[in-house]
Parts: sequence; structure tokens; C-alpha cells
Amino acid sequence: MDIRIENLTKKYGGQRAVDRISFEVRTGEIVGFLGPNGAGKTTTMRMITGFIAPTEGNIYIGGKLLEDHADEIKRHIGYLPENNPLYPDMPVIDYLEYVAGLQGIPKEEVFPRIIEMIRITGLNPEKHKKIGELSKGFRQRVGLAQAMIHDPDILIMDEPTSGLDPNQIVEIRKLIRELGRHKTVILSTHILPEVEATCDRILIINRGKIVADGTSGLLRKQASGAEILRVRIEDGEPNTIFKALQKLDSTSQVGFVDGKKDRFEIQCHPGTSAAREVFRLCVEQQWMLTEMIPFETKLEDIFRKLTTN
Repeated sequence: MDIRIENLTKKYGGQRAVDRISFEVRTGEIVGFLGPNGAGKTTTMRMITGFIAPTEGNIYIGGKLLEDHADEIKRHIGYLPENNPLYPDMPVIDYLEYVAGLQGIPKEEVFPRIIEMIRITGLNPEKHKKIGELSKGFRQRVGLAQAMIHDPDILIMDEPTSGLDPNQIVEIRKLIRELGRHKTVILSTHILPEVEATCDRILIINRGKIVADGTSGLLRKQASGAEILRVRIEDGEPNTIFKALQKLDSTSQVGFVDGKKDRFEIQCHPGTSAAREVFRLCVEQQWMLTEMIPFETKLEDIFRKLTTN
């Protein structure tokens, strides 16, 4: 079930928390929603889930306008908010049974769904405890279970791995990837490596506006503007190699790396790559090409550049 956002705006008094943003998320796509605190991520997610109404703009889910079909559409959405809506005095199983009832799951399907959620979220060792007795990581798993118990077509998750240990994070990432094959998934996180490990596409929001939209590779390419290669070439005189690299059609600049005479950094002209030319040059000159590494802009650097101006 796809999501289409058109000119979405949310005002609080004279302040625009979300400012005329538009984007789409397709079925089977996992989109990472990034932005600094106060950028508008949570507000946008709350509007998509129907928790709050937009000031302006439209939200279409499965081709239907959320405003006109809210009750129907909400049945297809699972939502994990940043602060889990948990009841600490309730045992895990009782809480999941309660949520299943709220979601309208037929009685004969409730316990099979609870068992399935306990299995896929790894709650089995703690399933008989009260929620208030659980660690933060296991409480987060209960939150994930409640978001998925009705098998929604759309999952909206605000910081889904918050409080989890490294092993749990790997497990939840795997779960999200599996869910993303058949569902529409939007997740927000402050952990940038998690976005690259989990998401097909990245949206970056700053001061209520979308400032970037694309895969991590595309955002790197746009940020760097030109490919940079780091190569190690042996069996040749360093200055001769340096001058030969400068003469390549795709090369704009060449420099030595860390003062080492066999390692070179090559900056290419925008839209070109020197990789094939470097390889061909080494074959022709009988030099040994022992290393060729594309130098990528870090996602952290892109995020900082887009959200600090």
C-alpha cells in the first residue's frame, strides 16, 4: 500500500513545524526519515498515522485521501511512536491480547497472532512478566509487537531500535528488512549506519522542509560532485606515474596520499570515472596496480552539511 504526500504543512501558532513537503513511498520500500531534533520528523509521522491533522496539504494512502477515509485507512497502519504506549502493570501476553482487541482481530486469530509476534520479536523469555519489569530493550520489542500484531500493510516506526543492544539491533534490522519486502515502511532514527543497513531510500528533513531524497549512494554522489579514487601503483617511478595520471582525460587533479610515493588520490571531472583509464594505463606501462578505492563521502558528513545551515 503506497503513501503519497502533497504539500503537507503543520502550523503551531505562527511556526511551521512541517512546511509544504511532498514525497511518495511505494509498497515494498523502506524509507529512512532523518533530521535533527525539532526538524519535523515526528510531526510528519503523526500526521501520516492520523494522530494529528495537517494544517494544509493532503495525505493519500492506497490512493485514498486520509481525511475522508481515516477509520478505514488506520486499520492498515501499524505505528511505533518514540515513547511506547505501554501499560507497565500488564503482563506482556495480556497487553498484546488487549491491543489485538483494539485492532479488531477476530477472537480465534488473537492467540496465534500473539504467539507469532512473541516469536518474531524474541519476547519468549519474558512473555509472562509484567511490562514494567522488562528492560528497555524488551519494552521496545513489546512496542514493535503491538505495532505489527494486526499485520498492517504500512509500518511507521519512530526510533525502532532505541534501547536495544547490538545483537538485538541486528535482529530488528533483519526483521524490518523482511517486513519491507511486502509492506510499506517508514522509520526515523538518529543512528545513521542503521539507515544504510536497513533502508532503500533516505529522506532528510530540516526546519520542516525536505532537503534530500534518494539512496545513500545517490546522496553521496550529489554531495561530492565528482568521484575520488585512491590508488596504489608500484613498479614505476613516482613522478612519472604522477604526470601520467594527470594526463588522463577523466582526471581533474592528482595528489600523493599522506606523502607516500606509491599512493595517489585522483579527483575526476564531474560525471566521469578514471577507473578504467587508470587500469589501462597500468597495463600499458607494466605498472602494478595493487589498490583502487573509491573515496565516498560519509553519510554523517552529508547529514551535517544539509542540517546545519
